[in-house]
Amino acid sequence: MDAHTSSDYELDWLKRWNQYAPRSLAITDGDTALNLTYAQLYQQSCAGATYLKENFGIKAGDRILHFSTNEMSSFVLFFALARLGATLVPINYRLTGREVSYIITNAEPTLLVYEESFLGLLKEIENEIPIKSKDWLALVGKNSFQSATIQTKKLFTEFHSSSQSTALIIYTSGTTGFPKGAMISHQMLFWNSINTTLRLNIAESDSAVIFLPLFHTGGWNVLSTPFLHRGAHIILTKKFEAEQILTLSEQHSATLLFGVPTTMAMMSRTEKFKTVDLSSLRYAICGGEPMPLEQIDIWQKKNVPIRQGYGLTEFGPNVFSLNEEDSIRKMGSIGFPNFYVDVCVVDENKKYLGANEIGELWLKGPMSMTGYWKNPKATEETFFEGWLQTGDLVYFDDENYFYVVGRKKDMYKSGGENVYPAEIEQVIQQLPWILEVAVIGIKDEQWGEVGHAYIVAKNDLFNEVELRAHCSQNLAKFKNPKFFTAMKELPKGDSGKILKRKLTEQA
Repeated sequence: MDAHTSSDYELDWLKRWNQYAPRSLAITDGDTALNLTYAQLYQQSCAGATYLKENFGIKAGDRILHFSTNEMSSFVLFFALARLGATLVPINYRLTGREVSYIITNAEPTLLVYEESFLGLLKEIENEIPIKSKDWLALVGKNSFQSATIQTKKLFTEFHSSSQSTALIIYTSGTTGFPKGAMISHQMLFWNSINTTLRLNIAESDSAVIFLPLFHTGGWNVLSTPFLHRGAHIILTKKFEAEQILTLSEQHSATLLFGVPTTMAMMSRTEKFKTVDLSSLRYAICGGEPMPLEQIDIWQKKNVPIRQGYGLTEFGPNVFSLNEEDSIRKMGSIGFPNFYVDVCVVDENKKYLGANEIGELWLKGPMSMTGYWKNPKATEETFFEGWLQTGDLVYFDDENYFYVVGRKKDMYKSGGENVYPAEIEQVIQQLPWILEVAVIGIKDEQWGEVGHAYIVAKNDLFNEVELRAHCSQNLAKFKNPKFFTAMKELPKGDSGKILKRKLTEQA
């Protein structure tokens, strides 16, 4: 019998699937059509663990940087490190050299695994970071981690991670200061998978296209790790290309589709959308922000129901889910908390609130991060008596359906009244010519703060007179934005979410 040093046997997922379904597809590269079966993924991760241990001395507790676009070998690397009890630290490759330098220095890595196209940036900052080129390893290509996993014959079959071991450190881009590294344990991944499976009915027969970057929790944990836990099939792409996602979903008879409102809208506007066969999809999962009714209708006419949800890097990330049959009746709702999640809504005095009262969402459960890497102050500020304080303002209605009103920091006061941008945005979205909208609060001499709405209109049909009339008719006077600005596009992050901090800086 193979040695197995962890008492948490349920964590060695690949060992099980290597036995149960070795020939089943685990990952397909959507860009090259290459495949990895579960047997290959298991064997390459075991070989990779041997190579990393023998050539770089990687051991439990070490941190290894991943500076690459999405590759099948990224998952091989992740599972190889899990065998050794080490931690993968993905870096956002869209950051500047200064920002990358900070993360590398903060993470205190033993090894840096990189994509060849980013080598130039690494050379530029080599003198600023603690890890020098002798401890850099190419992810794919000649003399790379990928080639080593194929050439190495000795398999490291032990599993040195425990449920409390840190599997990932994912750096979140804060609105102020430097990013914080959320420590994601193997326990968190396991229970996130259980929650996801129970609410989305994930099975071995499922398949989905994954396009979110692997420096984002969505890339790793919305569907990828739950799918690999369940023996399902991932089709991986390097980036979001609307027509490609539709084409791959059709080719591989995808059963689930994940996106945010922006990516869903981009797919629905392609020529491919008119003819693509998506009959294999049970539903599309949409997160990040509420899906506009127009888009829900467009996808439902394609016989693709929309399930909306909510989550965050520090918890889950699959925390809430709205059943597809409620997508119109409860439009804008994130639904109910998932199976093993405790929730409460509290006011500024930490008093529990009831139905239809707006307060901060707190979460508790085994899918919580263990804290922020090397940042005890931020960790202490985030937790209160075991509850993770999300910073999101929510309420639940009389049927216990939850709604996100906005970020605590996004709320502004106008004339002493609390104003929640999400409410204003939902009202503005009702106009048929609105493509996208974002509302922020800006300083005002008379009222303290007032609203500034940034609008992307369809076919440049921006009409400020109609906007003001619509808002006056549907919102209290203090909620009406004082300013409306037409935009060609709104600034967005890597997951497609609108970056309001960029608008605040601009304002």
